[in-house]
Amino acid sequence: MKPVEIYTTPICGFCRMAKSLLDKKGVSYTEIDVMMNPSKKSEMVSRANGGRSVPQIFIDDAHVGGCDDLYDLERAGRLDGMLAA
Repeated sequence: MKPVEIYTTPICGFCRMAKSLLDKKGVSYTEIDVMMNPSKKSEMVSRANGGRSVPQIFIDDAHVGGCDDLYDLERAGRLDGMLAA
C-alpha cells in the first residue's frame, strides 16, 4: 500500500471523517497535527498548492485534496487503485 499522509487538527470533523474512511479500509497513515505543530501548517499549504483548510490528504506524495475529495474518489471507485502499491 502506498504511504498516506493527512494534515489534521483535533477539532476538525472533516478530519475525523477522512480518517474514519481510511480506518474502515484498513489504510495506515501518518497524521500531522498542524494545531500542535504550527510549523507544519506552512509545509501543508506549500504541498497542497495553497490549500489552507484541513484535512489535506496525500497518497504517495500526490495531493488528493480534502475530505470531500477523498470520499469522491471512494464513490467513483478510484481510491483503492490509488492506494494499491
